[in-house]
Amino acid sequence: MEEKSDEEWLLDLKNIADYQFGKGAGEGLFTGQMRIERSRTGRARQIHSEEEYIATYTKGGRLSLGIEGGKRIIKSLEFPAYRVVVGKESEGYIRDGKNAFAKFVVEVDPDIRSKDEVVVVGETDCLLAVGRAKMSADAMLDFHRGVAVKVRDGQLE
Repeated sequence: MEEKSDEEWLLDLKNIADYQFGKGAGEGLFTGQMRIERSRTGRARQIHSEEEYIATYTKGGRLSLGIEGGKRIIKSLEFPAYRVVVGKESEGYIRDGKNAFAKFVVEVDPDIRSKDEVVVVGETDCLLAVGRAKMSADAMLDFHRGVAVKVRDGQLE
């Protein structure tokens, strides 16, 4: 079986991003010069721009965002798509890579489900972190306890 070229992988990854995040996300995430790191089997694993890590293509067939990927999602998708908005009092903790708790969530994309890849932003739509939702959008707004987003990477100022 012939191995896929970087161009073929890039097209597949754009389609996966469009499916996972919505139309336009693939083009927004993977614009410009891309470098794809592969696994031993030739499967795409990590995707980088010229200098920045954008995302990982997981074994489950989804994209896991890096900070640069979060920036690109914010630029390419209209507010509030895949965003969890937190209040000012928790911004510093989240930038440091600490989890986002439900009691600090002030607004959220209503379509977010548990285990979705999300971008955590401040009230001015500034990137704070990227991570995985631990609750649905409704639960994030209704609950006053618990982790809303398991933060993977915080965006230091």
